[in-house]
Amino acid sequence: MSIHLEIGFKGEELAAAWLKKKGYTIVHRNWRYRHLEVDIIAFYEFTLHFIEVKTRSTTSFGGPELGVNWKKMLRLKRAANHYLLINPGHAWIQFDIVAITLCAGKPPFIEFFTDV
Repeated sequence: MSIHLEIGFKGEELAAAWLKKKGYTIVHRNWRYRHLEVDIIAFYEFTLHFIEVKTRSTTSFGGPELGVNWKKMLRLKRAANHYLLINPGHAWIQFDIVAITLCAGKPPFIEFFTDV
């Protein structure tokens, strides 16, 4: 497995564990519809959350959240629309980002951006 895939996988594992500790119920991980994907779909306080996880090993180019551009958000919204067509009945939804920075010798730095 390439290094960037390993970093991404580790970030998603950390994000899922962190969200569980915060009281989120993980419904799906890496949910796919054709070429679209949602990293984590979780339920918390009557709201269904579509969560993008971004992980970086350095902050040289800014925080991981900067990797979520308008194209990525458009794909996330399209994936959410398909999910809701297949799984109707959710009154409230929200899009969030979990940004994780993994620097050698330091604990992971996790930021949660809600309702993006």
